Amino acid sequence: MRLRTQVLDLSRPRVMGILNCTPDSFSDGGRFAARDAAVAHAEQMLAEGAGIIDVGGESTRPGAQDVSVAEEIRRVVPVIEAIVKRFGCIVSVDTVKPEVMHAACRVGAEMINDIAALRVPGALEAAAQTGAGVCIMHMQGEPRTMQDAPHYVDVVEEVQTFLSERVAACVAAGIGRDRLCVDPGFGFGKRLVHNLRLLSALPVLGDLGVPVLVGVSRKSMLGELTGEPVGQRLAAGLAAAVMAVERGALIVRTHDVRATCDALRVVMEVSGFGSNNKP
Repeated sequence: MRLRTQVLDLSRPRVMGILNCTPDSFSDGGRFAARDAAVAHAEQMLAEGAGIIDVGGESTRPGAQDVSVAEEIRRVVPVIEAIVKRFGCIVSVDTVKPEVMHAACRVGAEMINDIAALRVPGALEAAAQTGAGVCIMHMQGEPRTMQDAPHYVDVVEEVQTFLSERVAACVAAGIGRDRLCVDPGFGFGKRLVHNLRLLSALPVLGDLGVPVLVGVSRKSMLGELTGEPVGQRLAAGLAAAVMAVERGALIVRTHDVRATCDALRVVMEVSGFGSNNKP
């Protein structure tokens, strides 16, 4: 996958470590809001095997409140700049705002991870101008209300159609197909039955011809299945990550980098990626 100045090798699955620079994220809100704490956590995730660090400054949990452009930039830009300067790694910015996309890429972000699939006015143009790689995600509704009453006739067909249309829109805007990946958006405007159906049918998204990214780490779908609180969903999350990779996902977004890398290393050995490969 071609990024802003680098190329992401997807000949094997890669792990994207989540770095929430927010006071109110559902799993680790407030822990990494300070720059030094965020940079230290990025260093830890890189040591554990992350190939990408995904930095976000606005919570997207159900019921989350909007954050201003200025505040989001204040949260993420110093962190991205420090991580890139110190480690030279691939950093993704998790945002829907064109202004934040530009600001993050100016200090070294290589990739844009957009839950709104570049539908915010100006986002398509901003992403094209930055030259960054882009992940476009499916979401029914918007974060504050997305879990109120999600409804689908055929969730797999509807998600595939939406992502296909957004890939086409990106290409028409000048964002090359080799710069794109797609995310079915587990937990974003979806009930448990929808999430499970999407996970089972994940190979269908491979027909879009771009890499598939999945993010199931610690999500409420796992809590519904197991009855466990957020901090006790690791085993369920690893099972879902392994199933996703077996069904073709090439990027796994997670809070739990070390455990996910270990799980995917087993998958890679069994699947013939070869020994000594690291996700």
